[in-house]
Amino acid sequence: MTSPQHAERKFSRRSFSRMAALLTAGTTLPFYGEANLAMAQLSKTGPIPPDAVKINANENPLGPCQEAIEAISKVIAKGGRYEYGLTDEFAKTLADLEGLDPEYVLPFPGSSDPLHRSVLAFCSKEKPFVMSDPGYEAGGRFAQFVGAKVIKVPLTPTHAHDVKAMVKVAAERKAGLIYICNPNNPTGTITPRADIEWVIANKPEDTILLLDEAYIHLTDETMGSDWVAMDKDVIILRTFSKLYGMAGLRAGAALGRPDLIGKLRNFGAGALPVTGMVGATASLKVKTLVPERRKIIKDIREDMFSFLEKNKIEFVPSVSNCFMLNAKMPARRLVNAMQKEKIYIGRVWPAWPTHARISIGTKDEMAKFKTALLKVMSDLQA
Repeated sequence: MTSPQHAERKFSRRSFSRMAALLTAGTTLPFYGEANLAMAQLSKTGPIPPDAVKINANENPLGPCQEAIEAISKVIAKGGRYEYGLTDEFAKTLADLEGLDPEYVLPFPGSSDPLHRSVLAFCSKEKPFVMSDPGYEAGGRFAQFVGAKVIKVPLTPTHAHDVKAMVKVAAERKAGLIYICNPNNPTGTITPRADIEWVIANKPEDTILLLDEAYIHLTDETMGSDWVAMDKDVIILRTFSKLYGMAGLRAGAALGRPDLIGKLRNFGAGALPVTGMVGATASLKVKTLVPERRKIIKDIREDMFSFLEKNKIEFVPSVSNCFMLNAKMPARRLVNAMQKEKIYIGRVWPAWPTHARISIGTKDEMAKFKTALLKVMSDLQA
């Protein structure tokens, strides 16, 4: 039997070899190269007028809560130090709330970094990446970047992940990762907890479930932390970019069994931004923050859906801070026409070419969106 120490040395050599091969091929290290920056900036646009409505990137226009702002303001003067202890405090605070030991929490600047590292750790030319279609593209693009096959499985008619099809193909192709974003991005729809439990129980032994819960705080769904606490083959991604309103400050974490998230450490090291760490810690300590913001976003979202129904505009009902609108034409035309009205909406997925993703903004922003949408749809259909 291979000892844990030998296995770790073997993995470290493999990790080094893979990064060395990438460098030899003329690329930069995956986490900091231009290719990765492009993948992380899928919603980047050109210059946006200051009076424009920006609802294209699933950001939270409410920004950080007041407690986070105050904590960030106080720590800025310490920005000349690495302050590793602030990261440890964040990890412990999050672990306590999730019912986990601190070694089950690995902090990151957002959740894109651990998503990419998970692909490097568990996927290869022989071990594909399985995802939904449409789904959040960053993991799939990164898998292609490192030479792993990407297998896309269409969503079910209820816009959930087709877990049985995903597990079937994972078994046939010996997949390294099954990636489930729940709620899904871009559709904002839920895959039932029972379906995810089925994946954990039926997936191939050597396949890891990568569960992206970037948007879970926006829903009433039960989080998946208990699967981590039970030492299942699951890595959960969390971010403070969505409900917590810290997209520009960068804070997040990977939750998982220590041996699983330990493999992510092999692909980089360094201090995390003190502003993100203290802002995230302060946010976690505000007990009313999640339910209050969840209600604010839900109310605006439901008002938008009522407007769309009234005007007979087709959409996919969502529980998140985004939804898919069916333009009944190539959706790129809608995106371009809305920009002329200074309304910047989200991108288009090849699997659903007539749909565009719309983020939920403030009440005033969505009012401007409604006015522009009626005008643009009328013009495009004329």
